[in-house]
Amino acid sequence: MKYFVTSDTHYGHGNIITYCHRPFRDLAHMNERLMKNFNERVKPEDTCFFLGDFCFKNSPGGNQGEGVPVKSDEYINALNGKKVFVKGNHDGNNSTKTIIENLVINYGGLRIAMIHDPCDFLESTTFNRVELNLCGHVHQNWKHTWRGNSMEHLLVNVGVDVWKFYPATLDEVIGYALKAWKGQPDFKSRLKHNTRSDVRYGDLCA
Repeated sequence: MKYFVTSDTHYGHGNIITYCHRPFRDLAHMNERLMKNFNERVKPEDTCFFLGDFCFKNSPGGNQGEGVPVKSDEYINALNGKKVFVKGNHDGNNSTKTIIENLVINYGGLRIAMIHDPCDFLESTTFNRVELNLCGHVHQNWKHTWRGNSMEHLLVNVGVDVWKFYPATLDEVIGYALKAWKGQPDFKSRLKHNTRSDVRYGDLCA
């Protein structure tokens, strides 16, 4: 059994193709490709954590392109494996009905927090040690960033837009994080990364 993580699939959301410059012809093409990519990697015995904005559900007569009248179960049932959903900012009315706002797991010797919005990252405390935050929400804007007064907190974006529209295994994400820790070991290098990536904390949390 393997553990996977992904975010911001936006099944059923036609306008996301334009908003995020996704390489799909239309909504049907996007839904089909995302499902195919998912099922190529995730097997029935595997578990995948979805960190928000799984799908868009619109009412008949709703805004053009802002979702189709399909319940989340239709997408969920088409995907392999067991799914754990963390609530995203667009998940209030899409029928996913998750009550999980964040969670912390222990995997690979690390305590890993899973959130949707990077502004809600969980900081390390004496009694709740968190070494890595996984998030979504920012789509193609960056793959990782540093937070905290000393840039001590690493946040990795697991959204499909920066993972070639596939879910990633937790081992792959940890491998990516290890490279970031090694390549940017101090405040100066981390600040330089954020500046180069044009990551502005205030803008993200507006």
